[in-house]
Amino acid sequence: MARVLIVVLALSTVAQAVERRIVLASTTSTDNSGLYDYLLPKFTAETGIKVNVVAVGTGRALKIAEQGDADLLIVHDEQSELAFVSNGYGIDRRTFMYNDYILVGPKQDSIGIKNSPTTRIAQAMRTIAGNAAPFISRGDDSGTHKKELSLWALADIDVGKSTGWYREVGAGMGAALNIANELSAYTLADRSTWISFNNRDNLVVVKENDPLLYNYYSVILVNPERWQEINYEDARRFYQWLLSPQSSALIESFRVKGVQLFYPMR
Repeated sequence: MARVLIVVLALSTVAQAVERRIVLASTTSTDNSGLYDYLLPKFTAETGIKVNVVAVGTGRALKIAEQGDADLLIVHDEQSELAFVSNGYGIDRRTFMYNDYILVGPKQDSIGIKNSPTTRIAQAMRTIAGNAAPFISRGDDSGTHKKELSLWALADIDVGKSTGWYREVGAGMGAALNIANELSAYTLADRSTWISFNNRDNLVVVKENDPLLYNYYSVILVNPERWQEINYEDARRFYQWLLSPQSSALIESFRVKGVQLFYPMR
């Protein structure tokens, strides 16, 4: 009996040693939406490779990968992505899907952004600042936070000189939406989180469908020449699968509350 037990334990140890696993550092919106719960089991069933997702803001995901603690990335801030690759941390950056950002605000929208459908997003941001209307910023170096800051810059607004109407909360999208709902404030959100979000009694979409609000997601492999201990081969297998027609069809079929959240690049 003892010999049998030893053999079983030995076989178990070998099985664990050969288990194939990769680490994906990712933006939170793709994780919170349920997209990974939909996609990853299909990839694992097909390849035997498990994917451990570390869901953080884009800025933090890039830092994790810079330290060699991830095998690949899914993030959504072009400028940061290009810097990551040009600095030698990543290779083979590919934009593979998109959705969009929306500006949400209080239902009463007393400053009239929603009632001006021809107003572009930059003017909407100026209207918020000009009226000192409460605005909640994620303030967490995420892709959404970076996008929001770029919109303020486009509107020529220095939020660092704000007088109390602009509030950075240093939190994720769900928490920022909760605070905006509680305070009847404006905030920038990704549409996938908004659709999944239930606590929005006081909020509505006040600006959408502006070309500047498109939200593009890229996948990037961590450079194996910089971090030789990463699982590059299995990461590349996932990378290729994610860019395949099969994966595109799955992304296109993913729904939350009957609404398509992400659109594959064609």
